[in-house]
Amino acid sequence: MLRRGGRGLLLGLAAAVAAAAAAARWLGWWSGRAGLRLFVPEELARYRGGPGDPGLYLALLGRVYDVSSGRRHYEPGAHYSGFAGRDASRAFVTGDYSEAGLVDDVADLSFSEVLVLQNWLSFYEKNYKFVGRVTGRFYGEDGLPTPALSRVEAMISQGAEAGRRALEEKQIFPPCNAEWSSRRGGRLWCSPESGGVSRDWVGVPRKLYKPGAKEPHCVCVRTTGPPSGQAPGLPAHTNRGDLDHPGLGEYTGCPPLASSCSFPP
Repeated sequence: MLRRGGRGLLLGLAAAVAAAAAAARWLGWWSGRAGLRLFVPEELARYRGGPGDPGLYLALLGRVYDVSSGRRHYEPGAHYSGFAGRDASRAFVTGDYSEAGLVDDVADLSFSEVLVLQNWLSFYEKNYKFVGRVTGRFYGEDGLPTPALSRVEAMISQGAEAGRRALEEKQIFPPCNAEWSSRRGGRLWCSPESGGVSRDWVGVPRKLYKPGAKEPHCVCVRTTGPPSGQAPGLPAHTNRGDLDHPGLGEYTGCPPLASSCSFPP
């Protein structure tokens, strides 16, 4: 029988490994390839898919893709026509399709927003032909990555690592189920599927305090066995699961080992 996370933990960790592999592959796309074409922005601007234009291209983080097969999305007058003939990386995250928003400046994006760009880049790598690079913010005139692109790469790596840690934490401390009504008040409870984490234990509701968070959030905590993170094979010094984790707090008025807590309106 799977323990301390069960099948959900294995599936979650598999997803984390897949995400890390995707990030590594994404970073590998920046390595040099012989014979790739370099565009200057003025040249790329000719590839908007209009009459007489030489093609229909767009760029994302400096990488240029031929999107002719998706013409109905990018040709003049189409919903995403503003992306054609330029690098509008920022707009892939912000959704700002104005001229001011269709730019390649992503310096102030968060880790999660940069991971959105990674997902878009995976989409274009899978569905469209990569044809070259555009010089400027992300590639120099020699076709090599600039410091700006190196910063994006670093954020991708850090964001993927943060996502992996968050997934591992969710497996250890799955979110509670919650409901509230003005007539009956509130209720927090745990189940073997709460938080979308399938496991072989139920747990009890606790407040989880995280550094930097303004408020704690409700998680389900395992009450038996050794604490999470203990190396396999070592004798269990306690049989209290993760109840003694320093970041946890009990809910006032809720029995310590109850799997469900109700609060008056």
